[in-house]
Amino acid sequence: MASSTTPSPVLKQPVKLACVQLASGPDKTANLQHAASKVRDAASTGAKIVVLPECFNSPYGTDHFPSYAETLLPSPPSQSQSPSFHALSAMARENAVYLIGGSIPELHHSEEEDDNKKPSYYNTSLTFSPTGELLATHRKIHLFDISIPGKITFRESDVLSPGNKLTLIDLPEYGRLAVAICYDVRFPELATVAARRGCFALVYPGAFNLTTGPLHWKLLGQARAVDNQLYVALCSPARDMGAGYHAWGHSLVVDPMAQVLVEAEEKEAIVVAELDGDRIEEARKGIPLRDQRRFDVYPDVSQGKVNVEGL
Repeated sequence: MASSTTPSPVLKQPVKLACVQLASGPDKTANLQHAASKVRDAASTGAKIVVLPECFNSPYGTDHFPSYAETLLPSPPSQSQSPSFHALSAMARENAVYLIGGSIPELHHSEEEDDNKKPSYYNTSLTFSPTGELLATHRKIHLFDISIPGKITFRESDVLSPGNKLTLIDLPEYGRLAVAICYDVRFPELATVAARRGCFALVYPGAFNLTTGPLHWKLLGQARAVDNQLYVALCSPARDMGAGYHAWGHSLVVDPMAQVLVEAEEKEAIVVAELDGDRIEEARKGIPLRDQRRFDVYPDVSQGKVNVEGL
């Protein structure tokens, strides 16, 4: 039965979102400086939400995660423990933007004092406020373990541990958004929970490759948007054929009707889109999925116990 009340808008006012598609080399300090320059460029477009790619401070690959990993807990870490944390905080503060800091490899030692216990590594995204405050931490939940014969084999789980929380972040001027990382986009349950808990956008820093990228990158962005009638942003590294891992590129923003608003090519670029709450409401009124779901036939995955970070 249709709802008799009008839902309040999930996006309070229009906002520009920028995806910064950049290439990263072996020099972490240079990567951080390069990212800072590109965040300034993104902010100069009027973007108030800026997104960096997955593993923006290092090369992507299981061989690189341990050597580039930084300690984030207890928070805030010192400059020596996590130069990337402090660089991201400064980028957000200096440009007065919400900064979704792609992801970085994280080193975590167990609280138990056991010299024989090995440290854990995570693929972790940090989101900062316009004043440079850490708002949320997302550890990649689904690890990229695939094997396509003759194409690509990759096993993040050889090095990384999975996170265990869905990350929803309140931006007071705008509303709520969700942050996840790359392979997380393939799991619609995360997106469904985020949408039903009031998010206006799903943001995925990700590094698809030359096999999975042309197959599914855009398709998955459009699928998560049309399923949930909200905006989806996918932010990739730029392609570097001299690196060990070849990213697909093609950072993009998709609207609530699954139309691609902007899309990069494979080289470095900044793509900017304006997100408007009216487009979310138009999609939901025209195709009223929210009022037509049959929870008498199937369960609502957004109900019950869900581990949430950021609220």
